[in-house]
Amino acid sequence: MKNLRLKVLDASGHTLTISHPCGDGIGAVHAMEYRDGDRIVIDHGGEKGLYWMQLDEALGQALVYFTDDEFSYPIPMGDKRVCFSPKAFSGSRHVLHVRPATEAEAKAYRNVAFNPYDNHGITGFYPHAHANVETRNEMTFAARNAIDGIFENGSHGEYPYSSWGINRDPNACLTVDFGRSVTVDLIRLTLRADFPHDSWWTEATVTFSDSSSLVLPLKKTPLPQPFPFEAKTVSSLQLDRLVKADDGSPFPALTQIELFGRD
Repeated sequence: MKNLRLKVLDASGHTLTISHPCGDGIGAVHAMEYRDGDRIVIDHGGEKGLYWMQLDEALGQALVYFTDDEFSYPIPMGDKRVCFSPKAFSGSRHVLHVRPATEAEAKAYRNVAFNPYDNHGITGFYPHAHANVETRNEMTFAARNAIDGIFENGSHGEYPYSSWGINRDPNACLTVDFGRSVTVDLIRLTLRADFPHDSWWTEATVTFSDSSSLVLPLKKTPLPQPFPFEAKTVSSLQLDRLVKADDGSPFPALTQIELFGRD
């Protein structure tokens, strides 16, 4: 941990805030409002692995896997912020904290797809969700919404009802990358349920990085739909071959995808 550092930089690369030892990791208090171009940089000295990361109190802590020597997180502004809580990255006091995960925490059974900080164009940390299509390229319909841990699915188009929208594309495909191998045995899908505006899928296919696949029969329900399977070790998955229900709405969407297992 001696090589772990965090700093907040402005658009010109000037350092605004630096970290200090805090608890069992490092912390910082950024005592000013964020401006366009500001970013948070975490340097872990090349010690790739699992870290507990809090970049904003409204989003809380997340267990993420760093791969690059230095991780840079641009502060979302404008349209890029609409999928986050209005409290996130706002105001003039921001408490940040990072610490390495323990071996016991890495081995704990959990949703290994959860990452509320995921966003477009940010590399070097996982899990990460991306898709071949997102409705109108709007952040409230971005793939990252499907792994942010928010299950509100009774509406659409604004926080907290963000979802992965497929823009009516029958060839839509969502990918979740884990950045390393994880051993998993349960997947849960939560469909958006803004009925009757929404439709739903009666079937979907999950294909794992080991080339195995599962066909998931789905129901019209606002609740999570669990599908256990024999444990396997994978580094990513794809969700596609989405079969829409025969109803009057052209708008099926996904609120959450969860994959349970451990490192």
